[in-house]
Amino acid sequence: MIGVELLKLVRRPRTWVSVLLLCLLPTIVAVFLSVSRIAPRPGEGPAFLSAVLSNGQLYPAAALGIVLPIFLPVSVAVVAGDSVAGEATTGTLRYLLVRAVGRTRLLVAKLAAVIVYTVLAVVAVALTGYVVGVNLFGSNPEALTYATSTVSGTPLTTADLLQRTVLMVAYIGWSMLGVAAVSLFLSTLTDSSLGAALGGLAVLVGSTVLVTLDAAGSVRDWLPTRYWLAWVDLFRDPILWHDIQRGVLVQGFYIVVLLGAAWANFATRDITS
Repeated sequence: MIGVELLKLVRRPRTWVSVLLLCLLPTIVAVFLSVSRIAPRPGEGPAFLSAVLSNGQLYPAAALGIVLPIFLPVSVAVVAGDSVAGEATTGTLRYLLVRAVGRTRLLVAKLAAVIVYTVLAVVAVALTGYVVGVNLFGSNPEALTYATSTVSGTPLTTADLLQRTVLMVAYIGWSMLGVAAVSLFLSTLTDSSLGAALGGLAVLVGSTVLVTLDAAGSVRDWLPTRYWLAWVDLFRDPILWHDIQRGVLVQGFYIVVLLGAAWANFATRDITS
């Protein structure tokens, strides 16, 4: 069943169009920076965007910083929201279950496809960022000290940078699985894939707004978007693990609770479409 869902994911044009659009935006930004040679001032714009002119090896971080606030969670929410509700919309969900496909097995297969898409999207943006960054801005190991001075003030070797970039990709991917869990849960509550996706986005927008409010201080640390940008601490020396660890735990809480709720609802739901 998992293989069937993965094959459907690969064959859908939407999958590759969304990944292409995610990779296209950082590429366009890189072209403008390369042509104009004008980067944002340190502390302005997406993380590391002010430093990539010195070394293109930092552009994977900048690329993910560009798509993380809006475009990446939107694409993940759309795919996760369509996972179950999309079958109901097209009228195929009931027929899948009639063919003796267990509900738990079907939900696990849908979850596996969402996870693969999330990892694919994050890795594709990072790899595109590396290729574009190195080709447009060059790769000068001696410039790494300058390039990272706005974050830590200490030099990074190429091996150190690679290791921290891999950790960054893993952390952002884990954060996006929290987004997927929200939309997948909503996808089991409705027959509208658009409603599930929009519901997931509404939760994220609400969380983003509440994070900035002092009045929400009592719940701020448990909001899903609270620690999304903690990956920047991976590029400090030494690495500041506090917010990263909190981010992993918070996303883990949402993933476990919402996936459990999705399973409980889907396992007992009356399927009529």
